[in-house]
Formats: sequence, structure tokens, C-alpha cells
Amino acid sequence: MSRSPRIAVYPGTFDPVTLGHLDVLRRASRLFDRVIVAVAPSDAKHPWFSLAERLTMAKEATRGIRNVQVRTLDGLTVEFARRHKAAALIRGLRKFSDFEFEFDLAHANRLMAPEIETVILMPSQDQFVTSSSFVKDIARHRLSQAAAFVPRCVLPRLRRKLAEKS
Repeated sequence: MSRSPRIAVYPGTFDPVTLGHLDVLRRASRLFDRVIVAVAPSDAKHPWFSLAERLTMAKEATRGIRNVQVRTLDGLTVEFARRHKAAALIRGLRKFSDFEFEFDLAHANRLMAPEIETVILMPSQDQFVTSSSFVKDIARHRLSQAAAFVPRCVLPRLRRKLAEKS
């Protein structure tokens, strides 16, 4: 008797995808049969990169992780998760200041979709400070320093984006 695959959704803006994101994703990929990286349009956050650029970067960065797919997140995250038969939502928790936001989000998602669990994963210690906002701030001042926080495929795109902005 075979069981259904255990599927998780890892939603986010991924503007850009960072080594912290990949660290959490690798942890999730060991726990689930399939993990869907759901890249959100998130116009309210005014992303640096277009949705198409963020999807491309996420696909390139996750190429070596066998059970990962990258998709566009359309609609509510819990509705997306239901459509893809996901059992869980993956969230990364870097520091205590993230906790309140993640706590509220997990409870809101549970109210809308009690059958979908939220799984909180912490990145490695060396990725605790890494966030997309942090990467963009560093890149603005010293692009070469941002290389320590992003996959190789992201750095040239950061360079181009900074050139466009100046």
C-alpha cells in the first residue's frame, strides 16, 4: 500500500533568493517528499526584481535540490497549498523579532485551513542575519560583500539591477 507524497509549500517574495532561503529549503526537502517554492507577486513590498526574474533566480538556485519545484503563488497561500495537496507551509524563523509575525500568520492560516500545518524551520547560525532586505542593503553599498549571502546566480542580477537604478 503506497501513501500519498508529503508535500509542503514554501511561500515568499524571494526578492532575491538568499542562502538563508536555500538553507531552510534544504531542511524542508529532507522532511517532505516534495517542496514547492511559491514565489509571491507581492506588489505591496515593491520588489526590486520582477516576478519573472524572481522565478528564474529561484529555479536556478534550486536546480540541485531534487524534490523542489518553483511556482508562482497566486491567490491566498492556503488556497494555493490546497490546490497542490500540501500538508504543510514552511516558514523560516531567523530571530526572535520574526516570531510575532510568524505566530500571527500561522494562526490566521490555521483558521482558514486547519488541515494544513505550519512548520517553522530555523536556518543555520551563519544564515541568521540573512534576509532579502539585508542583501539589498549590502549590495547598495558594497556589491562584492553581498556575494556571501546569495547563490551564485543572483550576484550578476544584483549588479544589473543596481546599474539600472543609478
